[in-house]
Amino acid sequence: MKCASFACAIASLALVAGCARLPATGITPLKVKTVSELRAKVLSQKPDVELFRPRGPFEVLTHTDREIRLSATERIDADLYLAAPADKAPLVILLHGFDNSKDDHAYQAMHLATWGIHSLAVTLPSKGPWLENGRKLARIAALIRSQPGIIDKRIDGDRIILAGHSFGGAAVTMALATGAPAAGGILLDPAGTGKGLPSYLRKVTQPVMVIGADERVSPVRDRGWFYEHIRRNVTQVSITDAHHEDAEFRLESAFQDSESNATEELQVTFVSALTAAAFSLGHTGSFDYAWASLRDGIVSGKFFDALKK
Repeated sequence: MKCASFACAIASLALVAGCARLPATGITPLKVKTVSELRAKVLSQKPDVELFRPRGPFEVLTHTDREIRLSATERIDADLYLAAPADKAPLVILLHGFDNSKDDHAYQAMHLATWGIHSLAVTLPSKGPWLENGRKLARIAALIRSQPGIIDKRIDGDRIILAGHSFGGAAVTMALATGAPAAGGILLDPAGTGKGLPSYLRKVTQPVMVIGADERVSPVRDRGWFYEHIRRNVTQVSITDAHHEDAEFRLESAFQDSESNATEELQVTFVSALTAAAFSLGHTGSFDYAWASLRDGIVSGKFFDALKK
């Protein structure tokens, strides 16, 4: 099965910065040339989620509006963000929540790529059904796992990570429960999709990390189910004062409008935690490194509700 031809824009991080407003996080002082060199340098240091707050050391190659063919009649719209180094690296597939699209996770995807983690932000039906979206996500992962070259030769098909926001987080767990060939899942303030969800959660065997908003200020339907019903290898942490919308991050400055509760500082905290989680799972096979990286933030109160089983 081959990917349809597409017109793609290839841009360095500098070019991306020229056409969108980037948060003032700066760029890491780490100087490396390859993903494997970055892995060795990061893992030799004390784990700290704050390391991933600045953008990483790599330029990003951006392919927008890429069409992925799941079948002769089924096509998925996606944006691909590739870390520039030539060596193979993990891939995070990002799925939006209700009434959203791939654009709502553009900065997160780009930030991951600066840290040597390729990212594919996909658009699926924005109002669900989320079980079907989960099945589609599993099929996307299976296609890339079997033929990573249809995306890019730098994709490591053995290190695919699924990440989703809100109902997209539920779809990630459904994909994992139905056999998606993924290393695990990262759930960005996930929301429950109905009484049938727990049966899927109990079938998940891959590692899962829940990065939640602060339910004291932004409650989400049945978020507690994800930690409660996944039987093992699940980690949970909440970000103090964060709203549900802070788990999204568009590149366009217009996102910051009067109808959004998002705060850039808290969005960056979500990005940092997401990057630490993806780096941990992609390079070590577990979330242990990411869990250790949260320790100082938990002590300071930046993170709370930290649970692990």
